[in-house]
Amino acid sequence: MAELERPALEAETMRKLTLRIVPFLMVCYVVAFIDRVNAGFAALSMNRDLGLTSAQFGLGAGVFFVGYVLCEVPSNLAMAKVGARLWIARIMITWGIVSAGMAFVIGPISFIAGRLLLGAAEAGFFPGVILYISYWFPAKYRGRVVALFSVAIPLSSMIGSPISGAILGLNGLMGLRGWQWLFILEAAPAILLGFCCLALLPNGPAQAKWLSEPERDWLSSEIAQEARRKPAPAHLPLKDVLFNKSVLVLALAYAGTAGISQGLSLWQPQMIKSFGLTNVQVGLLNGLPFAVASAAMLYWGSRSDRTRERVWHTVIPVALAAIGLICASLTGTSVALFLVTLSMTLVGTYAMKGPFWGLSTEWLSASAAAGGIAMINSLGSLALRPLWAIS
Repeated sequence: MAELERPALEAETMRKLTLRIVPFLMVCYVVAFIDRVNAGFAALSMNRDLGLTSAQFGLGAGVFFVGYVLCEVPSNLAMAKVGARLWIARIMITWGIVSAGMAFVIGPISFIAGRLLLGAAEAGFFPGVILYISYWFPAKYRGRVVALFSVAIPLSSMIGSPISGAILGLNGLMGLRGWQWLFILEAAPAILLGFCCLALLPNGPAQAKWLSEPERDWLSSEIAQEARRKPAPAHLPLKDVLFNKSVLVLALAYAGTAGISQGLSLWQPQMIKSFGLTNVQVGLLNGLPFAVASAAMLYWGSRSDRTRERVWHTVIPVALAAIGLICASLTGTSVALFLVTLSMTLVGTYAMKGPFWGLSTEWLSASAAAGGIAMINSLGSLALRPLWAIS
C-alpha cells in the first residue's frame, strides 16, 4: 500500500466504523439507562401506591448495584469468550424482561428484589461496549468515540424525562397505574434491540463485510501493533487483574463521578418536584441539565484526542463536578439556580468519561482489558452507593 493512500484509507475506515457501530450502540445504551433510572420517575406515584418509604426506595435504588457488581466481571469475561454479538444481545433481552417485570412489584420486598435482578441482568453492558470499542478503534480515536457513545447517558435522561413524565399520565388505562405502564413501555425497546444485535453487530473487524479488504487489513494491523507495544505479559491471571495497581487507581478516580451521576439520575426528579412542580414540568426540566452535559461531553472528548492528553482532561471535569454539587446544595428555593448548578455538576460528571475510558484502555493490556475494565466500572459504581442509597 502506497504511503499516500494510508491517510485516506484510515479516514474512510474510521468514518465507516463511526457510522455503522457507534449510533447503534448509543441507541442500545439510551434504552438501557432509561430502564435503569426510570424508577426515579416511577417513584413520583409508585412510592405512594406501594407504601414505600424514602429509605426503602433508596435501598432498592442502591441494591441494583449489588447484582450489577457481582455479575460485572464474569459478564465481561464471558463476552470476551463467546463474542459481543451474542452476549450483548443476551444482556439486552434479559434486562428488558426484568425491567418489564418491575411493573408487577407489590411492595418493598418485591421492589428491592426486582432492582437486584435488574442490576444482574444489565451487568457487563457498559464495560462490554468499552472493551468492544477497543477491538475496533485505535487508541488515538477512543476519547471521542467513548464520549460519543457515553453521551447516551445524559441523552437518555434528556429524552426519557419528558417521555416518562407523559407515560405517568396513562394512569388507569386498562386498569394499570401510570408507573406500571412506564416500566412496560420503556422495557419493550430493549428486547427488540437485543434481537437486532444478532443481525447487526459483528464480533470484530474480520466479520465486518461492510469494510473492504484493505480497510480490514489496515484496521487489524493497527490494533495488533498497539497490543504488541503494551509491556504487559501475554496472559494475566484474573486475580492479578483485580488487584492490579492501575485498575484500583482508575476505579478510585471513577468512583466520585459515578456516584454523583447515578444518585442524581434516580433522585433528581423528586428533587425538582420538591419545588412544587407537576410531573410533566418535572419531565421537561429534568432533561435540561443533561442536554448541556451532552454537548460538553462531545467537545471535551474530541479535545482530549486532539491534544493526546488524558490525565488533566479527566481531573478538571471531576473537580468541576465536585464544585457544582457543593453549589447545588446552597441554591435555596430557586429552581433556576438549582438547574444551573445541576448543569455544572453534570457537565463535569459526563465530560470526564471520554478521556477517562480512553486512558483506561491505554493503560491496560489486551490480557487485562476484559476483567480490568469491568472491575473499574464495578468498583467505581459501587463505591459511593451507600451515601445516597440510604438517604
